[in-house]
Amino acid sequence: MEGWLSDVQKRPALYLGCSVLAFRLIHRLLKTLPRPRTLDNNSWKSWRWENLSVSLVHSLLSGAWAVFCVLQYPLMVHDLHSSFTPLAYLLVVISTGYFIQDAGDIIFSGHARESWEFLIHHVLVISTFMYALITSVYVAGAVIALFVEVNSVFLHLRLLLKLAGVPRDSLLYTVNKLINVATYISFRLGAQFYLSWYIIYNYSWLDHALFFLVCMMLMNIMILVYFYRLLQTDFFTPRSHQNGVRKFAND
Repeated sequence: MEGWLSDVQKRPALYLGCSVLAFRLIHRLLKTLPRPRTLDNNSWKSWRWENLSVSLVHSLLSGAWAVFCVLQYPLMVHDLHSSFTPLAYLLVVISTGYFIQDAGDIIFSGHARESWEFLIHHVLVISTFMYALITSVYVAGAVIALFVEVNSVFLHLRLLLKLAGVPRDSLLYTVNKLINVATYISFRLGAQFYLSWYIIYNYSWLDHALFFLVCMMLMNIMILVYFYRLLQTDFFTPRSHQNGVRKFAND
């Protein structure tokens, strides 16, 4: 097992390609499963259901994997620059493959205009993760960044419930809504702000610190804006689509 994991670091491009293909295969398999009737005759909702289903699979896998990696090797929390394990490196490879696959799905499905925020996010993630894979630096930082996927599980479930027509006042939606906010604050905001603090605090000696700081600041702005939209939608006055433009974030 150790030998195979070491081989991943020697040939990341090969395993990255396998990850892209694996998530594409998962996308195809999920299309064969039963889906809510609310999606019938609506290509936009059907595509969103498929896209979110694949994202949910990735979140379940990578969120639990990231937490396990840190529990297995706690030093990664304190040394985001240099410390990592072969299992942590493999996680970053697999997650990078997912983000590449998802970006391709958004672009080639013709929904890039409605999902431009997600494309920007994916470009930032892919560029920083690829740096980590090529240089074997900041792998631990990428693992901590994947803590946000714990929240993404409930974030994706929230949207899937809405697509399925589950009422907002139902017990299932309400429970998920509360867990979603709690994990958003703890796992998403907590992870992002810790990464930002680490870069700022160690800015003088970190490799390409400016690049990573800019990426983190852009993502921080995005997640704060999305958090505001999330609170407005689920806890205050619901937002409505403006000028007929459909966007994930507005939901």
